[in-house]
Amino acid sequence: MLGAERLAGLQYAMSADSWSALDAAKGWLTEPGQGILTLGDPAYPRALLDLPDPPVLLYCKGNRELLLHTGLAIVGSRNPTPQGGQSAHDFAAAWAGSGMTVISGLAAGIDAAAHRGALSVGGMTVAVVGTGLDRVYPASNHQLAHQISEQGLLLSEFPLGTPPKAENFPQRNRLIAALGSGCLVVEAALGSGSLITARQSADLGREVFAIPGSIHSPLAKGCHWLIKQGAKLVDEVDDILTEFPDIESAAAMKDGLAPAVADYPQEGGMEVRVLAEMGWGPIDLDSLVVRTGLTHGALCEILLGLELQGTILVLPGGRYQRAGKTGS
Repeated sequence: MLGAERLAGLQYAMSADSWSALDAAKGWLTEPGQGILTLGDPAYPRALLDLPDPPVLLYCKGNRELLLHTGLAIVGSRNPTPQGGQSAHDFAAAWAGSGMTVISGLAAGIDAAAHRGALSVGGMTVAVVGTGLDRVYPASNHQLAHQISEQGLLLSEFPLGTPPKAENFPQRNRLIAALGSGCLVVEAALGSGSLITARQSADLGREVFAIPGSIHSPLAKGCHWLIKQGAKLVDEVDDILTEFPDIESAAAMKDGLAPAVADYPQEGGMEVRVLAEMGWGPIDLDSLVVRTGLTHGALCEILLGLELQGTILVLPGGRYQRAGKTGS
């Protein structure tokens, strides 16, 4: 329940700026896939009601049903190392490949890598932005934003026309924290805004996860600090999945939410699927056959190609693993 005092404040907000914003958005609302959710809408995400100040209005562009699915927030540095960017991409791909939603903020660096990882396996992703939905920030993510609007969801509480302002992004981050059932931090310096998002997640009762790195890297210090504060150290997606025992099985989720094998793009599509099903831990051929549904012959051909590319390693005992898994 919102409570009488809180409801009165929200009604006042709705009677002032929000009605004006709604009036200005009438033309925008005529475009397919674009809409506004109000606080009283049945489709309004219940997770945001955990906030002391849930947005009165949510501007949406894309598939609003994604707000109903279990999500993982993935945040981190805007200037990650190549390894950090790859980690964000791969964790997002594995999470989305299991039928869940990846939530991030469309920022450069880790955010963009996480969105791209989810999209690479035909998975679900929500981008919560700090501008109006008629703006894209940073401009370098314009194509990515378009792809998310087509395959996922763009979300903002800011009226159309709102430019990028420094004060908007911490406000945006609380939505990312609330929408996720957990928050994964990938490369963050001490003092990073990602640590604020992680703290907000913890305050809301969400799980917080962090990927460790080199003790000499400034971008690992924020993650190490979180681990010292009680965040769970993770080095593979199963470390996260085990914290959500109520999540439906990956197979059941895929039946209802993820695309079939035939829906993957032909160019590199099966390689992408095999990597998503492989995850990061060592796996034997028979287990991979079960996960992918491919024949032994077809799978061995794909694995050979990935090995020659240096994408995977062949381990003793006939097992396979992604290259770079053992690195910090």
